[in-house]
Amino acid sequence: MAGTNFQGLTVLTLESRRGQEISRLIETYGGKAVHAPAMREVPLSSNLEASKFADALFEGKFDVLVFLTGVGVRALSTVVEGVHPTEKFREALRKVAVFARGPKPVAVLREWGVPIALTAPEPNTWRELLRAIDDNKQDLRGKRVAVQEYGVSNPELLAGLSERGAQVTAVPVYQWDLPEDTGPLQRAVEEVIAGRIDVALFTTSVQIHHLFQISDQAGKKDALKIGMERVVKASIGPTTSEVLRSYGLLVELEASHPKMGFLVKEAAESSRELVQGMQARPR
Repeated sequence: MAGTNFQGLTVLTLESRRGQEISRLIETYGGKAVHAPAMREVPLSSNLEASKFADALFEGKFDVLVFLTGVGVRALSTVVEGVHPTEKFREALRKVAVFARGPKPVAVLREWGVPIALTAPEPNTWRELLRAIDDNKQDLRGKRVAVQEYGVSNPELLAGLSERGAQVTAVPVYQWDLPEDTGPLQRAVEEVIAGRIDVALFTTSVQIHHLFQISDQAGKKDALKIGMERVVKASIGPTTSEVLRSYGLLVELEASHPKMGFLVKEAAESSRELVQGMQARPR
């Protein structure tokens, strides 16, 4: 596999839920994995918005529901089903137009027997969702649209729906927090600053925010940015790449498909050449 793998490069992964899986993939492709979980999923302490959403849904006050993540669909269901019967919730979903951003919410909705009116094509970002709405001539003027949010709010998507005439209600269901043990993430910051990381894989934008949050708490945000400029940054897709650029960082590689396996394989195939190219850059 010489020339097509990491060839001993040190590869940082900030993945949490699938951390062991991606670490094994990195090692399979000849890399030395450094694993520093960057986030954990935390239910919102107050589910007031979700409860209000359920009441409005059962009263027929929504025309369109937009689901962005599979985990978010299930989390919303858990909140609603704490008050209402499961089948009542699923039957209410079947009475409105349902839009799904990607394959994970699609899988959950199909499992529940909920028809899906529209799905976004790859890479399944908010841009593709809005484009699919336009391409399929979905008229949202005057429609009451609820958007299941994930982690942080997506003002661009909400604005895009509003610009198309929708009356938009955001429904935050869960949020991301720092891991309970931030030690590995703190050590990852130090490793990047010290120049001991060759490649960093990013599978979600929240990882980037949390990495810089930890560095900022230690007064090392600027040092982290300088260190990251010497690291090959591989992104799983456009949304994650956008956030890297928002921190003033170049994206050396973006996966051809927004999947973890593609990200690791393509980073392994290209990273040695990319590292050599970065070393040749003027300082």
